[in-house]
Amino acid sequence: MSSSSRPTIVRHQILATATMVAFLMYLDRICLAQIVASDSFQKSVALEGWQIDWVKGAFFWAYALAQVPAGWLSDRFGTRILITIYIATWSVFTAATSFSLGFTTLLIARLCCGLAEAGYYPASSGLLTRWAHIEARGFASSMISWGGRVGGAVAPGLTAFVILRSGDWRWAGWIYGLIGVIVAICYWRVFREHPRQHPRCNAAEIDLLAEGRGDFQPIKDPPRRFPLKAACLSLNLWMANAVQFFTNIGWAFLILSLPDYLKKVMHLEEGLAGLITTGALSIGIVALPLGGFITDYITRHHGKRMGRMLPMSVTKFAAAGCYVLALWTDSPWGMAAAFGMAAFFGDIGLPAMWTTMQDISGKNQAQLFGWSNMWGNFGAAIMPMLFTLVLKSYDANHDFHEGVWMCATAFVLAGVFALFVNAEKPVIQESA
Repeated sequence: MSSSSRPTIVRHQILATATMVAFLMYLDRICLAQIVASDSFQKSVALEGWQIDWVKGAFFWAYALAQVPAGWLSDRFGTRILITIYIATWSVFTAATSFSLGFTTLLIARLCCGLAEAGYYPASSGLLTRWAHIEARGFASSMISWGGRVGGAVAPGLTAFVILRSGDWRWAGWIYGLIGVIVAICYWRVFREHPRQHPRCNAAEIDLLAEGRGDFQPIKDPPRRFPLKAACLSLNLWMANAVQFFTNIGWAFLILSLPDYLKKVMHLEEGLAGLITTGALSIGIVALPLGGFITDYITRHHGKRMGRMLPMSVTKFAAAGCYVLALWTDSPWGMAAAFGMAAFFGDIGLPAMWTTMQDISGKNQAQLFGWSNMWGNFGAAIMPMLFTLVLKSYDANHDFHEGVWMCATAFVLAGVFALFVNAEKPVIQESA
């Protein structure tokens, strides 16, 4: 085969860049839990417990509420310019976090960071419909999610390292913010809206990406309105929303409360607590590529409904069981393994959720993905306050067990709702 007839590899470059952006996004998102738990922060910024809960939840409230508007903007005006702006903006506010002097400025910085990050995953969902082969959507989705989980796994340990080496919590935000501006420039240079618009994408690669799609052309008339009626009337979409909502309640413990658990209950020093949190989240990293292969494999052999539903559902029940297992061990590293397996099973069904949203959203890709992701992040937003409420009401011996049981229950509910999600029922057709 001549070099001219071989497909170029622009699609791989696009996917690699999108994965790098997801890494940065989760690094900036999750570093806060380690920052506020650090001795350096607590000595320089005096916050009460309820204020820390609000700061932790502020990002997710803003992130959730901005999902639909950000998705609409991406569908309407294109992902290249919008994602570049999103990356640069959240990086600036990550740096601004480190200029905070107290509760108000810290809260504002995290709210703005959440608003800016809201558009990335909805826009990336639309990106994959153009830049990934139709039979490899599960794997492509898993790689972007994988980038986020790697960033999340690295964040606690890396942030603890930066703080301990610099002696000041503020350096973490400043360094991450600068890196983010550089990544925004890289994204702008690499990405284009459609393969037909990319100067380095040859005809063979365009033909490869066009397989099984019919008319493979840039969208000339982007949707101008969010399909609110269709979204509200789609029972199938509400089931997917519920899966994301309860999954995020269960999963958010690992990024928001595990460092506190290790320090306050297990009485571990700061560096070791960060290392164990990173270790637990690292176990989940391999789940995402595996989950992408699993959903693609089951879909090829048993159809979309089973290929998406089974990985979404079964894995949530397993994650709940791992939380219960974690409570039966007093060994820090045994606990890291158990919580790590909870992260593993929580994440292995994520590519199935992403591809389900691609399957059922039609031309309103970013908007409907944003709608479902909004409900999911409401779960993450309420988790810190809900967790604290459960502990105050039922945790008489201060061992956090009741809070962990709550998170396990949330995973069980996510698994139940996933049983009713059908990737073969598009949202718009259901409302007709």
